[in-house]
Amino acid sequence: MTATAHAREVLQIAARAADSKGGEDLVALDVSGPLPLTDVFLLVTGRVERNVVAIAGEVEDQLNEAGVKTLRREGKSEGRWVLLDFGDLVVHVFHEEDRMYYALERLWKDCPVVPLELPVHAAE
Repeated sequence: MTATAHAREVLQIAARAADSKGGEDLVALDVSGPLPLTDVFLLVTGRVERNVVAIAGEVEDQLNEAGVKTLRREGKSEGRWVLLDFGDLVVHVFHEEDRMYYALERLWKDCPVVPLELPVHAAE
């Protein structure tokens, strides 16, 4: 199986929202084959706890505004690993240390990467 068109559309909204708040190392994985309940994981890194919370908040706000309901949210108070479940899409926003420790890319290495369309940022 591959991720649905709806999941890919929602993914792009989430990725642009994460990018707008300084999210780094964005990786999207098509997990529709091994996981029957979701299509895509979006992995994002924030440099500090406040950044992690800001990224997660912006992703949730943008998707809710687009009519996508948050089904579950975990970890926002700690700001180390925030999980946002939107059904077809699950967003993982990590503090950089936690992202390296849990290494979800390695765990899901057999899943195809979904390309992201992000704005190009001017060099500062």
